[in-house]
Amino acid sequence: PTCPACDWFFFPDTKVAVAVLVCKDKRVLLVQRANEPMRGCWTLPAGFMDAGEDPAHAAERECLEETGLTVEVIRLLDVIAGQAHARGADILIVYQADARAGTLQAGDDAQEVGFFDLMALPPLAFPSTQTILNTWQRRLNPAA
Repeated sequence: PTCPACDWFFFPDTKVAVAVLVCKDKRVLLVQRANEPMRGCWTLPAGFMDAGEDPAHAAERECLEETGLTVEVIRLLDVIAGQAHARGADILIVYQADARAGTLQAGDDAQEVGFFDLMALPPLAFPSTQTILNTWQRRLNPAA
């Protein structure tokens, strides 16, 4: 929309979220969502970036808030475009990280947290979670 009187243009802001993939003994850290949408389903620790925040630091912050674990980002894993739901992010930046300290416990908007084998995953909240896990699995087994 524009204003013909002053030439003002409305540009909607793109929502950017970050997610972090933390692995331990070839198992992946997931959080069970406490809120809608997809309450009760599981996903990677994730959340929206704050204005001016470095994306990698945002991923580390979200992981600490949701799981109690302090992590260190080690690499960019993926960038995914497209909203999973109406209130979701337009862009999801996904990092792989190593756990450095902390006690695993559900916090912030997570009901439960845990590490899961790829062959025994709980119900996942969003298709992007499966996409990320597929990417990670290909990195673990490039010949597969």
